Amino acid sequence: MLPCIEIETSPNPSTSIIWLHGLGADGNDFVPIVPELHLEGCPGIRFVFPSAPSMPVTVNGGYVMPAWYDIVGRNLMDQEDAAGIHRSAASIVQLIEKEASRGIAYENIVLAGFSQGCAMALQIGLRFPHKLAGIMALSGYLPLAMSLNTEKHPANQHTPIFMAHGIYDAVVVPERAEASYALLEKMGYSVSWNEYPMEHSVNREELMDISRFLQSVLIKT
Repeated sequence: MLPCIEIETSPNPSTSIIWLHGLGADGNDFVPIVPELHLEGCPGIRFVFPSAPSMPVTVNGGYVMPAWYDIVGRNLMDQEDAAGIHRSAASIVQLIEKEASRGIAYENIVLAGFSQGCAMALQIGLRFPHKLAGIMALSGYLPLAMSLNTEKHPANQHTPIFMAHGIYDAVVVPERAEASYALLEKMGYSVSWNEYPMEHSVNREELMDISRFLQSVLIKT
């Protein structure tokens, strides 16, 4: 099981948000933003922040760092590390199943990720055989896109997907993320596109939109 940091907004939470960090970061990366989301009106939430294992990353000269999978080239799509993506996906699915075993309904679980974590959230969420509450895809892209049409699962065909990106992002260029959005939209997914005047990061405006998205999928009416 991946090491995780957990934060609960109330005892016995009924919802979960599994939040995946980006390349070179760890589970601590997004912990500080929890109070900034102002989700007091939501049911009790368990935030789960896992840490990826460390591995050599080709694009960074083989330097060993936390990573969900290897990246070979700067355009992100050359020689995708399918084996690494599938290996990490299996570990993250274990976390989803753990939340289910603790009494959280699948439909009350949000899968979120930033950069590489975004790629993993899309990789898993669109193929997961149970409906999730939502998928939050921040500053990333859709990996292994060519296999999605045959591997997607209808359970999450209509699950809300929040995609967000900085227009000055030089790490995952906006065109890469926009192409992912266009493909998902063409495939009939319920996806919204949100862009902000920032680089490869998260800003205040985006946090407000994230808060609204989470409230929309976690507060059942």
